[in-house]
Amino acid sequence: MTEKNTDSIFGCFVSVTQPYPDASQEVKDIASEQGHLFRTYIWGEQGICNRLKKLKHTHYGKDLELILFQFYVNPLLVELQNMKEIENYRKKEKAIGIPIIINGENFFSKPEEGRFDFLKEAILQKLDLLTVVVKRKKLDTQVEQLKNDLLENRFSEV
Repeated sequence: MTEKNTDSIFGCFVSVTQPYPDASQEVKDIASEQGHLFRTYIWGEQGICNRLKKLKHTHYGKDLELILFQFYVNPLLVELQNMKEIENYRKKEKAIGIPIIINGENFFSKPEEGRFDFLKEAILQKLDLLTVVVKRKKLDTQVEQLKNDLLENRFSEV
């Protein structure tokens, strides 16, 4: 599921990996529960996507209209092996995908405040990687201003 406001610079996508078919019912139930729980952190009442989508792409330049945070919940090893830290810039779409891994160690084992802290830190770290891409591709996107606005206006509530 993706969410994209036409003028928002941020969008969110969540992929929940299903266990192997021969996994126990308990493992399948846990995966389903974790997927449902994680989605509330993205699209729920206090979800981060609601906060992120208030930032408009027109305020940060013309070359990048969508930064899509791609959250992968409990990805399989084969998925991890093929995943990049940040995807290539898609010039036609004026978009870039940024994968973020969600698992028991970095998210589900933490209390609620720790989960929001993890999401905040993961997003900020990925924006640091985006800065490198923007410079390398000579895009006009003001990533530092975007990070500052994000810290001042959106993450202060978390």
